[in-house]
Amino acid sequence: MAMADLYSAALGTAAGAAIVLDEDLRVALVTGAAEDFIGGAVPRGVSAPAFFCGGRSKRPFAEALAAGRAVEATIPRPSDGKAMIRVRANPIVRDDVRVGWLLTLEGAGEANDDGAVLFHGMWTRDAKMKDLFRLLARAAAEDVTVLVRGETGAGKELVAQAVHDCSPRAKGPFRAINCAALPGNLLESELFGHAKGAFTGAVRDTLGHMQLAHRGTLFLDEVAELPLDLQAKLLRVLETRSVLPVGARDGVPVDVRIVSATHRALRREVEAGRFRADLMYRLRVIPIFLPALRERPGDIPLLVEKLVETMNKTNRRTISHVAESAMEALTRYPFPGNVRELKNILAYAYVVGDGARLELGHLPPEVAAVDSLAPSFAGEDAASFPDPESHDEKRIRAALVRTGGSREQAAKLLGLSRVTLWRRMRELGIAASRKRALK
Repeated sequence: MAMADLYSAALGTAAGAAIVLDEDLRVALVTGAAEDFIGGAVPRGVSAPAFFCGGRSKRPFAEALAAGRAVEATIPRPSDGKAMIRVRANPIVRDDVRVGWLLTLEGAGEANDDGAVLFHGMWTRDAKMKDLFRLLARAAAEDVTVLVRGETGAGKELVAQAVHDCSPRAKGPFRAINCAALPGNLLESELFGHAKGAFTGAVRDTLGHMQLAHRGTLFLDEVAELPLDLQAKLLRVLETRSVLPVGARDGVPVDVRIVSATHRALRREVEAGRFRADLMYRLRVIPIFLPALRERPGDIPLLVEKLVETMNKTNRRTISHVAESAMEALTRYPFPGNVRELKNILAYAYVVGDGARLELGHLPPEVAAVDSLAPSFAGEDAASFPDPESHDEKRIRAALVRTGGSREQAAKLLGLSRVTLWRRMRELGIAASRKRALK
């Protein structure tokens, strides 16, 4: 390996996407991750101000470098201008003399004239979401645990995938498991694997998600549903960086980054004795709070546009326009199931309606008649829902009333799986019978 390549590899290991400039602001060293962000090769010896800013009339980044000031700026990607990158420039000093600059880079979404940004599959115009994207990009660069708090259907797995894709582990595996989907004994085997003969049917050694995610990222969805005994075992994995498969005697070293998600407040779970405090602190190094869709209504027309573009490619019907009345109804609707529910609503509209125009009548009744719905469900704004759990019972009961007691239809309305709805009903003491549900 040539010495310059060795230096570049070392810099990439230490700083990720980075570029070193000499005292004349010319590129001296570039990491592979930096060229990935930029979308092409960066010629050695090229002037950094000219490369990054070209002939644009506004060149604050170039001007700050020329003036010798540390700077952070978001600029169009030099290769095509279609994406945005965030560049931080810090001086390299030796014996109190500046001898060069270190530039570090990270993604900042896609450029768009109407203020819309695409960040790893998530579209937004909302300022809070853009701040969230910036936080995700910064959190991804640090190899620490991330806990995503958000409602069902808000896109927690997309957030976890974004953290993985923006991190130095991006070339490693990304594994995901829903901790609420399996009983404890099966979940332990799925997470940690098992040895041959550990139980009836264990005819061979089987790797768990922890081992399968080695040198990558493991996403634990609904982590608050982990039984206490598995919480203790997960804590041990985080402390020892080794996994003990079910029925095995010796631990197996693993190098895994954990991103977890929950719709619950873990601190409340700790206070209730359902979650270990020591594990919460291990998982919650970087907390991420994902806004509900009703908290960013300005994103609804944008998401409708993007989803329709995608769904036109796979449906028999092609929609080219959304009626104003239909868009108004969608914007007013509180979306208890968030973006997932919006997708379901549009899927319904494609099936029910015909023609190139999506009309108000093509929307599900609970959306089209949102103004006439019971205020306990659809007439409240975001301020009425300060916590995703605090109104669960009211929302579930309202959905059951609206669907005539059908749990299957209520689950669809709420954007939940039937299993999740059944579990929440049991936790909240909502009886399964139709008669009780309608009270």
